[in-house]
Amino acid sequence: MQAKFKKSYRFALKTSLFLSFLITLLMSLFLYVFYTFNIWVVLAFAFSCCFFSFLVIQFRAERLIYRRVKKIYDDLTLLESASLHNGPITTDMNTLTQEIDKFARDKKLEIETLKIREQYRKEFFGNVSHELKTPLFTVQGYILTLLDGAMDNEALREKYLIRASKGVERLTYIVKDLDMITKLEVGDLSLKIEVFDIVELIKGVFDMLEMKAHKKKISLIFDTNYSKPIFVNADKERIQQVVVNLIVNSIKYGRERGTTEVSIENLIKNKVIVRVTDNGEGINKVHIPRLFERFFRVDKSGSRKEGGSGLGLAIVKHIIEAHDEKIYIESDFNVGSEFSFTLEKTK
Repeated sequence: MQAKFKKSYRFALKTSLFLSFLITLLMSLFLYVFYTFNIWVVLAFAFSCCFFSFLVIQFRAERLIYRRVKKIYDDLTLLESASLHNGPITTDMNTLTQEIDKFARDKKLEIETLKIREQYRKEFFGNVSHELKTPLFTVQGYILTLLDGAMDNEALREKYLIRASKGVERLTYIVKDLDMITKLEVGDLSLKIEVFDIVELIKGVFDMLEMKAHKKKISLIFDTNYSKPIFVNADKERIQQVVVNLIVNSIKYGRERGTTEVSIENLIKNKVIVRVTDNGEGINKVHIPRLFERFFRVDKSGSRKEGGSGLGLAIVKHIIEAHDEKIYIESDFNVGSEFSFTLEKTK
């Protein structure tokens, strides 16, 4: 029996006491009128009535409750509730209510999760279809035009072949990024952890993207002069990919004649935080929670003038999380954005 007196027992006891009192009262009146009144006989009769009434009522109540509760358990078992299926059937209403409430909460959470995943799946396949469709149709259009006779024009042939090649290159880029993000998500992409100078790596990225930034007259700068190296422990190639993606994004959505500034700060004893800050378009607060989703774009018009696979930020997030580190974003619309991530600092 549980620490607290079961409600069914209390019900049976109170009912049996009530019945015993009424029966004993009637018997006492009967004895008083027709026979000699004996207090011990009355008490013995009262106790016997109470005891047997309790047994009968408790048995009947439990049987009634058990049958109803068992039906509930059977119905829930059909829904494969392991917590209820493996445990004994209880007739205690408080315990049953708690179990049913827990079951309902778990199922509600499971259903909500499935709905979110289903919505995410629909969006993902829609986005993949859209991303692949554009370059495929572009390549198909140029090839069909060449086959229809434009191939005889040497200048036009070269022009169309170059454009078709760019479409194939974009397709390859999307497929490559999809393959990488899938490997990151399932943990198949191993990291090659090594010690390297993060300042030198960022300088290399600046040199790599100098021409791209020059086209929009954007300056790539450090917040200060880092005369000494800052050594971190991470996968150098992957971190370079993170820095490239973040700086490319800042150039794409930066203002003409703007700046992209990188800073490296000590966070705690063995951590540094790398910040990439720009004074570009900024991001509306409503879009920030979904910014790292695959193919999510703030620009709902579907414009692809800036290129890219739409997977850059998703890959960045997965690479940083694969290092057991954190990535953050702060942005004000029409003011600018700051992406930052942590890395393990070596002594």
